[in-house]
Amino acid sequence: MRVLVFEPFRGAAGDMVCGALVQLGADRAAVSRAMTSVVGEPGIHDVVRAGIRAVKVDTRATVVQRSLPEVISHVRNADALPEAITLACRVFERMARGEAAIHGETSHFHEVGADDAIAEVIGACTALTGLAVDAVIVGTVAVGGGTIRSSHGILPVPAPATLAILEEAGLPIQYGTPDDGELCTPTGAALLSEFASFFPGAHAGGKVIATGYGAGDRNTPDTPNVLRATLIEKLEHTGDDEIFVLETNVDDVTGEVLATCIERMMAQGARDVCAIPCTMKKGRPGFLIRVVCLPGDSARLSRVLANETGTLGVRCLPYVHRFVALREMRNVTITLCGKTWEIPVKCGFMDSGIFSIKAESVRVQEVAKDCGLPAREVARLAEEEAWKILGRKNS
Repeated sequence: MRVLVFEPFRGAAGDMVCGALVQLGADRAAVSRAMTSVVGEPGIHDVVRAGIRAVKVDTRATVVQRSLPEVISHVRNADALPEAITLACRVFERMARGEAAIHGETSHFHEVGADDAIAEVIGACTALTGLAVDAVIVGTVAVGGGTIRSSHGILPVPAPATLAILEEAGLPIQYGTPDDGELCTPTGAALLSEFASFFPGAHAGGKVIATGYGAGDRNTPDTPNVLRATLIEKLEHTGDDEIFVLETNVDDVTGEVLATCIERMMAQGARDVCAIPCTMKKGRPGFLIRVVCLPGDSARLSRVLANETGTLGVRCLPYVHRFVALREMRNVTITLCGKTWEIPVKCGFMDSGIFSIKAESVRVQEVAKDCGLPAREVARLAEEEAWKILGRKNS
């Protein structure tokens, strides 16, 4: 399992995310090609920030205000993999929600609709896709302090749209001093938020594979103005006693969608899935969807859950310990309607003894249908027979 950890101890911006991933090992040529296709050839070069070697990405873009459809159109025409384009579109949709939450619906983006943001986002998404990570962790985001001049006038730091983006994602933040100024931009906030949301499900810890530093514009003498990214390889956990629990709340899916989602999650390797009725905000009825899975499947299944339901966030409760009883399928034979039927039963073992016997439901339904009997009657007969035979062997 490959886990990517971002440490935004001096905030984050689009160029910093892109630079950190390039130094980490992303395909520099692919990143440059993707950025060139939407804006122009970027400058990607090595710099030093307070004694730390880092990669600086310069989009060389002009300032142009665009609407969300115009931005998405630019992104979809990029010379990049489909996965990177899809991820980049999600980043801009996240930025649009942040702006709308503060400024209301507008026809154009403001600070985040310029060509430099388009180039940085498609470059960062291309870099991340190429690294083939299974999960992304984002540490506490330094947001800075003081004020900043924008198209809306003088705004507090963090900018309201930036704060709205971080709030939606639930990322932890750390305020600074007025001397810091703006450390986290809307583009940086949206990239980290979407990466963490799209690739959830891991704890930091394992073998370090690579480290990258992405440089910001300012070159402060005492504190390196960089974003650090670390790629960690975690050993797969093979035992069934530790699992991940994935959760999301939905209030806008039909029963048909919910049933299909549960079926798909099980087919994709979930250990268990349930939908629990709940009351959500504004008194709306909804469902808490809970998925039990093995640690190595959590990131993949989180994406399946998001795609099936359209949810914007999946909570991950990592490494939950569970009691797992040994189980084994046995066959018993019963006589019904003048015929002999073989029915599998699942036996649960504890302390060297059987404590649970349950007839296999599909086979029970087949026998019940042929005999014209209730399924619960067939199950009872099969389980009683199993207790006679297996319980006696066990005693």
